[in-house]
Amino acid sequence: MVIKSHNGEEINIFEIKNKKILLSFHPLAWTSICAKQMKILEKRYDSFLKLNTISFGVSVDTEPSKKEWAKVLKIKKLQLLCDFWPHGELAKKFDIFLEKFGFSQRANILLDENKNIILKKVYPIKKLPNFDEIIDYIKKGGVKL
Repeated sequence: MVIKSHNGEEINIFEIKNKKILLSFHPLAWTSICAKQMKILEKRYDSFLKLNTISFGVSVDTEPSKKEWAKVLKIKKLQLLCDFWPHGELAKKFDIFLEKFGFSQRANILLDENKNIILKKVYPIKKLPNFDEIIDYIKKGGVKL
């Protein structure tokens, strides 16, 4: 499954070899909680890399919108994935798409090196995810949160 990033790169997360993948879904760009979520994820980017994990921010927004949003947020390392078309396809794959709203739930989904789901945590829409607990989960080798 190929999905575009905010900088136009085509990425297939299922073809990334020998790395865990953290998909941090947020409902929509240009909203305050989503902005905080992506800023924290950008700040923690290297912490995840040290744990053999590549992190991505994901929403249904378009590539041009996310490109501008990344500039405003000063995102330099984090790839913001555009789950725009087919609309919400990646979110639907992980059963977190809210059809009645047209966007995903706020969620962190962690895939192991074989791209199996090892953690799926859904948050209330207005709650900021705690990335430290995800880092601790990885460090402890998958001990339940």
